[in-house]
Amino acid sequence: MANTDDVPFNRNFPLKPGVVEEVRPGVRRILCNNPSPFTFTGTVSYIVGRGKVAIIDPGPDDAAHAAALLDAVRGETVTHILVTHTHRDHSVNTPRIKGPTGALVYAEGPHRASRPRFESEKHNPESGADREFRPDAQVRDGDIIEGEGWKLEVVATSGHTANHLAFASPDHKWLFVGDHVMGWSTSIVAPPDGSMVDYMASLEKLAARSEDLYFSGHGPEIADAQRYVRFLIRHRQAREASILHRLAKGEADIPTIVRAIYIGIDPRLMNAAGYSVLAHLEDLVGRGIVATDGDPVIGGTYRLAARS
Repeated sequence: MANTDDVPFNRNFPLKPGVVEEVRPGVRRILCNNPSPFTFTGTVSYIVGRGKVAIIDPGPDDAAHAAALLDAVRGETVTHILVTHTHRDHSVNTPRIKGPTGALVYAEGPHRASRPRFESEKHNPESGADREFRPDAQVRDGDIIEGEGWKLEVVATSGHTANHLAFASPDHKWLFVGDHVMGWSTSIVAPPDGSMVDYMASLEKLAARSEDLYFSGHGPEIADAQRYVRFLIRHRQAREASILHRLAKGEADIPTIVRAIYIGIDPRLMNAAGYSVLAHLEDLVGRGIVATDGDPVIGGTYRLAARS
């Protein structure tokens, strides 16, 4: 039975909304007042540099947060806006920063799914996708974005969304990691927008890199980051094992699997947990380990595949 005890979560994050905190030299952060079971205490926006700066993830549709960001850089010039991914709690506020600053917006591209939607699938309104977002500049893995006194490397980290990016500071071994890795909780991977195959590959990719301090889109910074990523990989592997353990007892639908493996879960997260289970099942079906009738979808029933 997988549980969350194998991951050393840190939920100590006393930052108050609207307060500017210099968390490291050349890195400031401001918390938006949008707490929820999905966002923890809220979305964290980052200001990189001094004088001529970049803002990473302007946040949700929140005029007060935009005003706090603009107030924090009063007397400075915002030259770049970087967006890690197109979920509404990260990208929708972008026009409120771009409008008064004229800064260019950098991202992987518009929102897109990790795979085509099956005919039997209904649109999931809880995906939180920002389908209106369009960057000025589309960037790819390995691209370098530079400003005055700072430099960031684009690191493609698909999985939580297909267009998810992280931004690495090669001079400091820091990584602005969006929602791909969070210190307070695991990330939700919800097909078809998200993909567990891509998510696990991206975790392995980060574990092989040199950055040892992560700045996340929610919650506190993550020290000893590669070790933490290894915890997350093992946690996901344990979650997969728990799903297989339940299916060894007989076929089951996703709500039954969620009840079996997510003990004591916040009821508000049951639907999200179901989609994370679906992401694992989609992977297991693709590998021929689990079977289902028709496409692997949220309403399906799953069983262990017959062994030849």
